Amino acid sequence: MPTGVAIRDAREQLFDAAERVLLRDGPSALSSRAVTTEAGCAKGVLHRHFDDFDAFLAELVRDRIARTDGRAAELRDAAGTGTVVGHLTEALTELFGPVAVAIVGLVTSRDELRARLRRTTPAGIPLLTEAAAALASYLAAERELGRIAPDADIDSLAPTLIGSGHLLFADRMGERPEGEAVRRVVAAVMGGVVRE
Repeated sequence: MPTGVAIRDAREQLFDAAERVLLRDGPSALSSRAVTTEAGCAKGVLHRHFDDFDAFLAELVRDRIARTDGRAAELRDAAGTGTVVGHLTEALTELFGPVAVAIVGLVTSRDELRARLRRTTPAGIPLLTEAAAALASYLAAERELGRIAPDADIDSLAPTLIGSGHLLFADRMGERPEGEAVRRVVAAVMGGVVRE
């Protein structure tokens, strides 16, 4: 793109370009040059909006975490409807979409990125930690409604669901698991605590 031509929503264009590179080539291929080339802009555009490349990546991750907040509220509002296993199966399948799986790989592969994200997510893996909190909130709502055993250890169940889901979906290059496979894992984790 010629110098001096304004780019609308440059941050979002750069974020979308980074996602495309991540999905196509994986975390190791992600660089400022790869992102700006994919976005069709000069490398200086990225540095005009972000202090450095790791600052860009940290904002990308935070932006994608923020996008899940609405879904977390929807999940909590669904308490008392449908089935607990059905809601959790849907939530895990949506959470572990290709972009989220690629972002988790990115976070785990870059030390400086993890260090920056520790400022807002002091423990765990960003995105997964926030997702576990969303599941815990939903499970607490279901427990209040009596659809989950009153002594259910929600603080253990939520991260167990996230870890199990991540193992199912983590193969970036393989086939995504069938819905029934996800449902079986959720049903096994929730085992004796669901009271529907």
